[in-house]
Amino acid sequence: MSKKPIKFQRFLILLSLLFLLIPLRTYSQSDLPQLSESTTQETILFQEIPSVYGASKYEQKVTEAPSSISIVTAAEIKKYGYRTLADILRSIRGFFVTYDRNYSYVGVRGFNRPGDYNTRILLLIDGHRVNDNIYDQASIGTEFILDVDLIDRVEVIRGPSSSIYGSNAFFAVINVITKRGRDLKGREISGDGGSFETFKGRLSYGNKFRNGLEIISSGSIFHSEGHDHLYFKEFNNPSTNYGIAGDCDYDRFYSLFTTLSFHDFTIQGVYVDRKKGIPTASYGTDFNDPFNRTIDQRAYLDLKYEYLFENLLGVTARLYYDQYDYKGDYITGGVFNKDSAHGNWWGGELRFTKTLFKKHKVTLGAEYIDNFCQEQKNYDEAPYALYLDDKRKTQNRAFYIQDEFTILKNLILNAGVRYDHYETFGGATNPRLALIYNPFEKTTLKLLYGTAFRAPNFYELYYQDNYSIKSNPGLKPEKIGTYELIFEQYIGDHLRGTSSVFYYNIKDLITQTIDPADGFLVFQNMGRIKAMGLELELEGKWTNGLEGRISYTFQKTKDKSTDEILTNSPKHLAKFNLILPILKERIFVGVEEQFMSHRKTLVHNEADEYFITNLTLLSKKLIKGLEISASVYNLFDKKYGDPGSGEHVQDTIQQDGIHYRLKLTYSF
Repeated sequence: MSKKPIKFQRFLILLSLLFLLIPLRTYSQSDLPQLSESTTQETILFQEIPSVYGASKYEQKVTEAPSSISIVTAAEIKKYGYRTLADILRSIRGFFVTYDRNYSYVGVRGFNRPGDYNTRILLLIDGHRVNDNIYDQASIGTEFILDVDLIDRVEVIRGPSSSIYGSNAFFAVINVITKRGRDLKGREISGDGGSFETFKGRLSYGNKFRNGLEIISSGSIFHSEGHDHLYFKEFNNPSTNYGIAGDCDYDRFYSLFTTLSFHDFTIQGVYVDRKKGIPTASYGTDFNDPFNRTIDQRAYLDLKYEYLFENLLGVTARLYYDQYDYKGDYITGGVFNKDSAHGNWWGGELRFTKTLFKKHKVTLGAEYIDNFCQEQKNYDEAPYALYLDDKRKTQNRAFYIQDEFTILKNLILNAGVRYDHYETFGGATNPRLALIYNPFEKTTLKLLYGTAFRAPNFYELYYQDNYSIKSNPGLKPEKIGTYELIFEQYIGDHLRGTSSVFYYNIKDLITQTIDPADGFLVFQNMGRIKAMGLELELEGKWTNGLEGRISYTFQKTKDKSTDEILTNSPKHLAKFNLILPILKERIFVGVEEQFMSHRKTLVHNEADEYFITNLTLLSKKLIKGLEISASVYNLFDKKYGDPGSGEHVQDTIQQDGIHYRLKLTYSF
């Protein structure tokens, strides 16, 4: 099957090229406030409490948000040498990432079912839902739709948020805030190279003009040959090249990003095309064949209007169009099997926010999504054999209300509820309650309760191949209830401590099982999960540029029917991050240490625990406009593997040893 074209791909390319050619005609330096990077970060973290947007769909202090919040800034992304959103999330308290050498999967609070496509995380870019309408996948690796160099900050909002976001806001909401034209104030070119014959280039342009027009536009291209000799002991025999997969680990993408703002209107277009070789011979495919690969394309256009009236009524309206394409080439016994999915949808949101009686900040909203194209197809190319050709249309509607009620000057009750209606299964209602108390100026206590749901996705409902997998259109949504107690304390002018105790209970978990009646694989609502855990973190930041954080997470996640720990669920996580200023505002060293305890695999073995050390040296302002960074990942060449999924022969999948990257960025 030939892949379907992105109809507005040419429009995005032309728009990006046009903006890159616009002359530099902006505000002068004197028109904008000038703060050094270290001063800005100090102000954000300690002189003023940082704010978050994604917790309630409006700006609020993190101490007033109904969640436990983590924020990673653009400066940290540079100083720690993060290359993907997966790298960023690995550094976050309570998060861990599994990589099967094709896609990256994020785990939260002890839960990361093998091959679940990140469906229990809601991923947003500037408030736009990124999860697709076929698999509900939140892509976080090189398949992520945005170049990380374009990220201003990443907001991590833990806990259930279906009361305001609906499906997928199950364990967390990840809201990626992009940079604006004023952040670049001109052109920027970046290039990097490293291990595995990896190269990446980026060209960006951004500005804010005197008439209020603001533009940022960027294009990126990435090419990696990957490991040329990956060894898998499960294939160690002469007929399969003694277990060595050569030239099968390649990874390539190009992406485009453009945001145009004028007064109260913002239009944003994003596109990515990624091709990845599959070296693991998953799904019983031929080992050591470079033609086994996946292709993912993702794009959207988003038009947003925001206005604050004189009576302080805030109005936000959003209209968007999205497209997703997936193509898998799988070769078994020399026969090409083509697996594909195609989704198109448009939607809109209307939201009002108003403060009433000086004590109630009320948010009222409605959303609508029209999935006018949801297609899945699977067939053998030669000899031709069609196994699946499924085409459907669905619509979703939702209404929500939230009230931030200031009971006392230091006591807030945040309460909200949302109703979603799906054509596939009916309705879902989910509340959230948060009592937020500030007994002292630098002390915050939060008591949280919330429920969330995950709608069964199109793949789980309707995918079948007539010989091993069958569909189940009767699936119901998964449901989770979470209780959490959070304590946050600012210590002096430079330290902030956070501790959290949580408990959650999942029922009707969608799990792929074998139907004993016919031996076919089928998704069913049959799982019940319970978990409890503790998260501790201490952050520090000083005016000389020294900053860091250290965290520890204990989590115990069990299957209630067996009382056994879940697979791919580490009991202990520990993380240490430190930025050392060698020459103030010019040279920095970023050190990162990550520990993960052992995890149970699908065949009840254990993936070994490991420590990983990453090191980055960043130089800036030594030459006007030039930044240079050098990173070494897995510095001590630790050998370790992540648990495989049901489609893999491998019990654990080998991860990268020591590797490096050198990066140059020039602004002009």
